[in-house]
Amino acid sequence: MVAMGVGTNGRCTATTAKGGPCRGRSVAETGFCRKHQPPEEEAPAPRVERSLRDEVEGLLRGAVERFPISRLFPSVTPSSVIETFRSGIEKVAPQAREELLRAARNFLMRQATWLATDTWKSAWSFLTGMSDQWKSMLARRARGEYEVDPYGLDEEFTDWVRPVFRFLYRFYWRVDTTGIGNVPGQGRALIVANHSGVLPWDGAMIMTSIWEEHAEPRYVRTLYLDWFTQVPWVAPMLTRTGQILAHPENGERLLHEDRLVAVFPEGLKGVGKLFKDRYKLARFGRGGFARMAIRAGAPIIPAAVVGAEEIHPTFRRLHLAEKILNLPIVPMTPTFPWLGIFGTIPLPSKWKIHFCDPVQTSRYKPEDADNFLVVSKVSNQVRDSIQKKIHELLAERKSVFW
Repeated sequence: MVAMGVGTNGRCTATTAKGGPCRGRSVAETGFCRKHQPPEEEAPAPRVERSLRDEVEGLLRGAVERFPISRLFPSVTPSSVIETFRSGIEKVAPQAREELLRAARNFLMRQATWLATDTWKSAWSFLTGMSDQWKSMLARRARGEYEVDPYGLDEEFTDWVRPVFRFLYRFYWRVDTTGIGNVPGQGRALIVANHSGVLPWDGAMIMTSIWEEHAEPRYVRTLYLDWFTQVPWVAPMLTRTGQILAHPENGERLLHEDRLVAVFPEGLKGVGKLFKDRYKLARFGRGGFARMAIRAGAPIIPAAVVGAEEIHPTFRRLHLAEKILNLPIVPMTPTFPWLGIFGTIPLPSKWKIHFCDPVQTSRYKPEDADNFLVVSKVSNQVRDSIQKKIHELLAERKSVFW
């Protein structure tokens, strides 16, 4: 311990720990050497800073009292939280304290509602009520008390699962949709898109884009490949949401009923495409979609989808497994089969969907659907439109995941 005394001749006036006078020279006119300089007294906090501190401490105390965190962590009390806050704020540079205190006050004020007990009670009551509704609905459906249309569309079930697709669309794949105005709000039309992703997620996101973005939302009836019927949960989900097995007669009947229909002419070649061939359109079959549209006089809306190629990047196809499991496609991806069932979870790539200008077929007669040259012309026009737009979207993309 150092005692302070009075000295002369420019010597340090401090007393050493051993009780003797310090022989060091004083700095300037302070009366003490560098070693024994007394600590500077901290200037009192400005009035604004003191006021902000009081506000923040009051908000912290109220938050801890309202939110029952002490039940989980008994050591967390209003006093302990405020003491921790005080010790932390003292370590902040004086010039930055006021700004930090303002930010803390604003944050706590915004969160006050969420930290209130009444808010959590209301949320619990809401979830309980929803749970009761779900139980009632499931019990009623178990008794067979529900309706489907002639194609199997279950509107109640579709409304039930729609939030899942909305989450994938808005938050997981963060889909940017453009050209939505090219899709008619009423009447017949045929959406033709590139295919990828192993499972039909691209069809689900096109359907969701019409729900979420269109001024006149409507159901999209996608014609799906017959091999999806071999996947246990996929086929029932497709049927319940109004999707139909791919067949020319099904497509024509839907168009004549003024439905909005979607097809993926690449078929199995599209979903089984290797990663090195991504975004290179495979052959569009024999133009079956063009025949459907010409016979029905329906406009064709080409749709370009970018992002689905990366959700399950396929480096190889496991042909032996395909034969054993009797499946048309068993891909090898960065996660499958290495992670088992978890390897089937799609990666969160960033998606873009663009609906191109319609290709009108009303100028053709129904019998032109049997004219190979007309069908090839329409099919190639649609294919070229999609491929061109894919290249444009890829050029605009900064990253696969952002």
